[in-house]
Amino acid sequence: MVTSRIVFSSLSLLVALILCFSPIHCSNTIGKGYRLISIEESPDGGFIGYLQVKQKNKIYGSDITTLRLYVKHETDNRLRVHITDAKKQRWEVPYNLLPREQPPPVGKVIGKSRKSPITVQELSGSELIFSYTTDPFSFAVKRRSNGQTLFNTSSNSAFGEMVFKDQYLEISTSLPKDASIYGLGENSQANGIKLVPNEPYTLYTEDVSAINLNTDLYGSHPVYMDLRNVGGKPYAHAVLLLNSNGMDVFYRGTSLTYKVIGGVFDFYFVAGPSPLDVVDQYTSLIGRPAPMPYWSLGFHQCRWGYRNLSVIEDVVDSYQKAKIPLDVIWNDDDHMDAKKDFTLSPISYPRAKLLNFLDRIHKMGMKYVVINDPGIGVNSSYGVYQRGMANDVFIKYEGKPFLAQVWPGAVHFPDFLNPKTVSWWGEEIRRFHELVPIDGLWIDMNEVSNFCSGLCTIPKGKKCPTGEGPGWICCLDCKNITKTRWDDPPYKINATGVQAPIGFKTIATSALHYNGVREYDAHSIYGFSETVATHKGLLSIEGKRPFILSRSTFVGSGKYAAHWTGDNQGTWQSLQVSISTMLNFGIFGVPMVGSDICGFYPQPTEELCNRWIEVGAFYPFSRDHANYYSPRQELYQWDTVAESARNALGMRYKILPYLYTLNYEAHVTGAPIARPLFFSFPEYTECYGSSRQFLLGSGLMISPVLEQGKTEVEALFPPGSWYQMFDMTQAVVSKKGKRVTLPAPLNFVNVHLYQNTILPMQQGGLISKEARTTPFSLVITFPAGASEGYAKGKLYLDEDELPEMKLGNGQSTYVDFYASVGNGTVKMWSDVKEGKFALSKGWVIEKVSVLGLRGAGQASEIVINGSPVSNEGKKVEVSLKEHTYVVGLEEEGENKSVMVEVRGLEMLVGKDFSMSWKMGINGAN
Repeated sequence: MVTSRIVFSSLSLLVALILCFSPIHCSNTIGKGYRLISIEESPDGGFIGYLQVKQKNKIYGSDITTLRLYVKHETDNRLRVHITDAKKQRWEVPYNLLPREQPPPVGKVIGKSRKSPITVQELSGSELIFSYTTDPFSFAVKRRSNGQTLFNTSSNSAFGEMVFKDQYLEISTSLPKDASIYGLGENSQANGIKLVPNEPYTLYTEDVSAINLNTDLYGSHPVYMDLRNVGGKPYAHAVLLLNSNGMDVFYRGTSLTYKVIGGVFDFYFVAGPSPLDVVDQYTSLIGRPAPMPYWSLGFHQCRWGYRNLSVIEDVVDSYQKAKIPLDVIWNDDDHMDAKKDFTLSPISYPRAKLLNFLDRIHKMGMKYVVINDPGIGVNSSYGVYQRGMANDVFIKYEGKPFLAQVWPGAVHFPDFLNPKTVSWWGEEIRRFHELVPIDGLWIDMNEVSNFCSGLCTIPKGKKCPTGEGPGWICCLDCKNITKTRWDDPPYKINATGVQAPIGFKTIATSALHYNGVREYDAHSIYGFSETVATHKGLLSIEGKRPFILSRSTFVGSGKYAAHWTGDNQGTWQSLQVSISTMLNFGIFGVPMVGSDICGFYPQPTEELCNRWIEVGAFYPFSRDHANYYSPRQELYQWDTVAESARNALGMRYKILPYLYTLNYEAHVTGAPIARPLFFSFPEYTECYGSSRQFLLGSGLMISPVLEQGKTEVEALFPPGSWYQMFDMTQAVVSKKGKRVTLPAPLNFVNVHLYQNTILPMQQGGLISKEARTTPFSLVITFPAGASEGYAKGKLYLDEDELPEMKLGNGQSTYVDFYASVGNGTVKMWSDVKEGKFALSKGWVIEKVSVLGLRGAGQASEIVINGSPVSNEGKKVEVSLKEHTYVVGLEEEGENKSVMVEVRGLEMLVGKDFSMSWKMGINGAN
């Protein structure tokens, strides 16, 4: 059902609106902008100015006459520019939902009109400079260190002046042609992570399948990172427009224009200058990523269609028989009674039998996660509904709970902006946990998704849903809602890629939340508000670290939840796109992210599933999930896929200590777990558009096959030495970086470790709990053949279900590892902080592998903690192997190199150690 459009009586107005669909001409058609009439310092150290509209018009509504400008350097590297109505409060993302500094309240206009000539003024901070022009008002943000302009709203031939109406805000910035832009999601970007000029970027949360390219999907993240190479030196910064209203963003290569249908301009600029600095500064504003329990980094298996308990019991047993790692088994809505939240089917999942199953897998160390949708079934005998009605927790339309349809049939949607709803939701989670001891919650359909549109009633005399055919067909009696400007705003964002009405298949946008907040404004934060409430509820149950997977996300969601990229397809294109989406969410501050491995629907080919697990094994969140109507696609269903899974997941389970340390680093600094290559190699411009490879952390590179029928892969190697993880004698070495064609047979994925790295590993296993008890090894990489070198790494360990992920609680340990080579001596040592926890676990380092050493000949004079070690009669074993090169030192004109392994060690992880040996490094050629 499509909401009717406004019919314009004025031909000239209609022509103006047609022109406005061309982003180049729209602003010039709309108005002449504002003039700055006063500016003065505010008591909090910021600056307040007032802007007056220059010429009013009625296109997209009336202009707001007077605006309040607030500018503040909130930190050394963060600048805020906030523009709103000077006389009355406008909608903003709630400060209690996303905590941040509040600007002074709006009110009476202060100051008098300037009579001085138009001038340019500057407000300087440590890293960023804000400058403005008075008439017409525009502003620019510059980097202090090099004077480069990062953002500039001064009009030019590409765009016009700022526009600020009640339901239409527009502002533009010029950009240098060579800037690389990333972000502005959530969408599926077929052309890779780097934004492409003149493609649509609409931000409005929708239940639109991720197979739809370049359209607004489940989340809204109005932030972009801008990476530039200036004179051979890289500089990155980010721009956030903190606004939850629907918006179109037009990127044209040399400019970027925002067209927003409400709220305020609330810009945050973070200075970088490195990509890691950018995400550090950005997440310090929006919230650091959530700590994840160790088990969540294991492999997960799910399917919509595990119709009864015996099916998931068989899935768990089949993974064990196939010797494929599995940590978490999931249920979609199959476990529910008639698809109602917080219930259990007495027939398909009888509680006593389910509890026995969960007791068995919990003892093994496995976990159980179930789905939960926000829609609460309208059913007078349903306790969750009864308590919700009694507590008045639902979103209202004309004073009554808004009626929609999702899987259980007719539903109401909880209003998570209401404190009473948050308490009620937490209590329902507690009640369900008493029924079933779940280990996490998967919150889906929270954009919010509705199978109907408009104002609906439950039909009389017929069953709804019928129980036949697809469950997503609307069966309520509904009529369009077009009577308010909130349901049919004057500017149509490009919703779902076809300018669909903004209330289509969701909550009517004139419906009301707590305190009179309109769905029109709060729509895109619905999933975020549910995530916050769910996190609070889970945390209160047992005091354990919550695990939440949310489909809809907003700025700040990463502080509470992981994300999966929604309903993808079992196609090669979906596999390729999954990498870009994953990398974008790292920039968005949601590092725990992954896609449905092998595709949600339809069934993938055997070859595609092989290649997908070779990628998905290295997603931060690694889960196989499939559609109800697709054939089974667990990893053991094909022998070749099972082999690929054992190989790729086998490596994942060995590097779990590294992934968990990256989880800690993300929580402390915002650093993504999976990163674009340019995060580690920003000077290497060749990798700015790379979207077919990715890094885990700073130096572990995955180069998968992403095309049908290929048995080799062309991989981009930034300058330096790279060592293959499945055979560490294999190396790729290049001084300047290059593309290299690598063999990639069906069951093999190329994973390479960069020089100057110390990678902590364990021996793996079929469950993370089991893998975590095995001895450690260290892989140390030096530049191949170098006579001198230095490497470092780190390791974080803790009691992983504690709510906090931090040092100082007596149940965590942090270790810095260091290594050097020079003058024929190899040295390595550790610096342990709070080693008591690691010592209590008895963890030891059993093996050290040092790669890239120059020369040949055996290592000698091994010294550990100051004491010489003799090989005679000892368990310590030393071996040496020469590296071979796919592209190597002979081509680069350097010396050959070797790998030395020392086994049989018993160095305690929780205690400082030192180790050294001598070998014929300098003398060999």
